Amino acid sequence: LSEPELLSVIASIKVYRQRLYDISWFMRLLNEYIARMANKEDACTGRFWEGRFKSQALLDEGALLACMAYVDLNPVRAGKADTPEHSPHTSVKRRVRAAKNNTQPKKLMPFVNNSTHVRKGLPFDLKDYLLLVDETGRQLRADKPGAIPLDCEPILTRVGLAQAKWSLMVTNIETQFSTCISLAHAERKLVI
Repeated sequence: LSEPELLSVIASIKVYRQRLYDISWFMRLLNEYIARMANKEDACTGRFWEGRFKSQALLDEGALLACMAYVDLNPVRAGKADTPEHSPHTSVKRRVRAAKNNTQPKKLMPFVNNSTHVRKGLPFDLKDYLLLVDETGRQLRADKPGAIPLDCEPILTRVGLAQAKWSLMVTNIETQFSTCISLAHAERKLVI
């Protein structure tokens, strides 16, 4: 190699060595490759995230509640489940299962109401949220195939958290239960 060619090779080696050590360079190349593959698959052009996903800020409690209900009702609206508590991969299903055992689902923010001592959580009561989801899910939409059947019993009855039973269990939690609390114990202990 001539002197200029050797200098060019050395300069190229420096550039490639820097790029190989630079994780951001690697990620840029990886993202470019993934974007090209995804664009080819979707028959579109542009940046990978452009137009595929969007983010919306939830600015108040009403927005948070609407978003949660929307996500929890997706399987019902899509016709994949008849009721929210039977919808796969939803927080409602996990919360109902946990409520029956008087536990808090792991990895889900707890509901905070006036009677709990939990300081961080969703500023609603679980019972109210379930009723809201149930009522919202009964509304038919022309553009969606599914809704909760109108003849279906209220959600608190369907999941064994009937209004009277729920209220008695919550209000008598300290006096009627010793070491464990559940709906089964409530039915045996409390006359409804």
